[in-house]
Amino acid sequence: MTESVIQVKGLTKKFGDFTAVDQISFDVKKGEIFGFLGPNGAGKSTTIRMLCTLSHPTAGSATVAGYDVVKEASRVRYHIGLVSEKLIMYNDLTARENLHLFGELYDLPKDLLNKRIDKLLQFVRMEKWADARIGTFSTGMKQRINVIRALVNQPEILFLDEPTLGLDPQSTVEIRELVRRINIENHTTIILTTHMMIEADLLCDRIGIIDRGKIVALDTPANLKKRVSGADTTVLDFEIPNLSPNLLTALAALPCVASTAQEDETHVKVHATGDGCFDAVIDGIRRNGGKVQGVRNLEPTLEDVFLQLTGREVREQVTNHVPVADHRGPHGPRGATSRVR
Repeated sequence: MTESVIQVKGLTKKFGDFTAVDQISFDVKKGEIFGFLGPNGAGKSTTIRMLCTLSHPTAGSATVAGYDVVKEASRVRYHIGLVSEKLIMYNDLTARENLHLFGELYDLPKDLLNKRIDKLLQFVRMEKWADARIGTFSTGMKQRINVIRALVNQPEILFLDEPTLGLDPQSTVEIRELVRRINIENHTTIILTTHMMIEADLLCDRIGIIDRGKIVALDTPANLKKRVSGADTTVLDFEIPNLSPNLLTALAALPCVASTAQEDETHVKVHATGDGCFDAVIDGIRRNGGKVQGVRNLEPTLEDVFLQLTGREVREQVTNHVPVADHRGPHGPRGATSRVR
């Protein structure tokens, strides 16, 4: 049986009357890529902050690399790396100087640190720009340096909080490939938070779908998608030029329809169940004045799973802004505020 490097039991975080993380329990196996998938405001980043010792749990417990995140926080920090949604670098320093600065926080011998930095720059093919100022880099280049910054201490476990947020498509692909390489070549356990379906599907061995602070499902991507791909379930994408709110309401009311999701002005995704569901949906559209211009039978996605479990699309956002009073840096408390995500 594969060893668990993270164990979480009943972990809870409250901000006043607001519960950001609500009694979640899970474990992460050594060497896997474990993903938290959910909309903004679901509690993904708040969970990561607790596991990285940046925020104290209100209740419950967690161990990371065998150490308690509250009682043995300093030990936890030496076994982890964190890439948060914000770039943690200094634009006026070079790539090498930034890496050296963060490496010194771990009291690494100078010769060892220099060798490690050289290898990390080669790992992300950035050695050519080692002595260029970070402020001159593209966003994708900055994020590559930001990722290896979290690898200077050779962490056993790497936390990635929305690592591709705000990146262009090419940079997004590069960072995803970098995540794979870190996992495979360095045997690093990775915990990834994202609200992007394709990212979770492509990268993660297992995914915890989180909504309103609770884990509503936890399994492999393939097994999660099987939840909406049973023998009697069909996912249909209709192109209807005269799609209207009244037609959507009528579709959702059909006995064979489990859920609907409007994709754009003319497309609606319909989850239908039972024998003859295809004909029943077509008849329902036409009976309510809809004109079907095209239809596709779709394979289920992780967003379909989320929609079935919660009745909401992952794209929907929650905008709770709550101050975090116990935000801590890697070597002690630092005053800060943060948005619950």
